[in-house]
Amino acid sequence: MKKETSNHRLSLRSKRIIVLSSFLIATIVLMIASLFIGPAKIDFLTGLKALFGNGSKSYVSIMQKVRVPHVLGALFIGAGLSISGLIMQTVSHNVMASPTTLGVSNSAVLGANIAIVILGGGVIAAQGGVINITNPYFVSGIAFAFALGSTLLVLGLSRINRFNAATTVLIGITFGLFATGITTLIQFFASDTQLASAVYWSFGSLERVSNYTDVLILLVVTVIAFIFFMVFSYRYNALLLGEDVAITLGINLNLFRFISLLLASLLTAVAVSMVGIIGFIGLVIPQICRKLIGNDHKFLIPTSALLGAIMLLICDIFSRTALNGLELPVGAITSIIGAPIFIAILLIGRGKKNA
Repeated sequence: MKKETSNHRLSLRSKRIIVLSSFLIATIVLMIASLFIGPAKIDFLTGLKALFGNGSKSYVSIMQKVRVPHVLGALFIGAGLSISGLIMQTVSHNVMASPTTLGVSNSAVLGANIAIVILGGGVIAAQGGVINITNPYFVSGIAFAFALGSTLLVLGLSRINRFNAATTVLIGITFGLFATGITTLIQFFASDTQLASAVYWSFGSLERVSNYTDVLILLVVTVIAFIFFMVFSYRYNALLLGEDVAITLGINLNLFRFISLLLASLLTAVAVSMVGIIGFIGLVIPQICRKLIGNDHKFLIPTSALLGAIMLLICDIFSRTALNGLELPVGAITSIIGAPIFIAILLIGRGKKNA
């Protein structure tokens, strides 16, 4: 019996390592492929030379200043949203939780609408058929401030009930609906130009990761959160066994939940304020990974990060190639692809329970 148990654990560990390694290879391949896909037709050899600063100045500029930040943005945002959703699902004991659970995304959209419509920070500038927000850093800054502020408010209110998981989720959902209601009223009184600008901002678009400052911000926040989650991965495993077990192990549940939700929300706030709403990654990816490798967060966190990056890279490639010369909002693509996957997960899970 002990031998069978030992063999099972060894087999599960081998499976986890294989899955993790496969996802890592797939991520690297997709990042390389994504570098050579875009409106500007650049062949592989020319693009490779330009990547290292050789060849035409225009090609060097496209590869180094446009495509590299774009691809790195997809990597960090996909990974960040995925592990954000995973941690929220674990801490709240709710597989339906996602980066939008605490109302972070809705609050970011509210902040952006205030910046664009009320503060005049987003008049549309159309040049050659391309629409741009004229003051993107101002809009993103206000969006981030509202997203972070809503997180602190929700967590503060949840503290009254000692960070009860169900209460935190319900407060977050309610606050998100409140933010959406205010956003709707602002848009109702906006001019056509302001409304178009606000709607355009809400489209999830990786084109907005346009320089290495943006990439550095994403890198720092993602790495800090990832390291914290990995260091305390055993605590997340303990939470799955129940609060009594976690308390027995000496975990300060209130403090640990607060820090975990704050970091997870910070990941979402940075991503949404920078590129707009990208849905379903934080909801679907953690659940796929759980079905593939189980609930050990030591493997689940990096696997979710890699699969989140893979999904966003694939959706980004599709958004750039579906219509020749026109890049579709990647946030719309992730929702279109993620919705049927999520429904399939629900139906398969229900089918297994009924069997």
